[in-house]
Amino acid sequence: MLILECPYCGVMADETELAPGGEAHLTRFGAGSGDEDFEGYLFHRKNPRGVHFERWRHAAGCGKWFHAARDTMTLEVFGTYSAQVFEPPKDLVAAIKKKRPDWEGWG
Repeated sequence: MLILECPYCGVMADETELAPGGEAHLTRFGAGSGDEDFEGYLFHRKNPRGVHFERWRHAAGCGKWFHAARDTMTLEVFGTYSAQVFEPPKDLVAAIKKKRPDWEGWG
């Protein structure tokens, strides 16, 4: 079972209390963008094996959206953090790289 800590209320919530929101840190295009940009945003996602950054909502708790870094194969959770950021915290990325030296992820 997947258990994530809500960075806002501090509750360790299992997946039945959470709602998935897909890939985190996507570039969203506004008015005036082309069809190709919109198509890419809607349909072209990475879906990697291994470390992945995702959006989650603490649906049965405080109701806030947050981001989580986890391994999609092992369900190991590296950390959670606020959804109001444009990239993962540097200390979280460093911790992931320390555990997975071959990871060619963020930055």
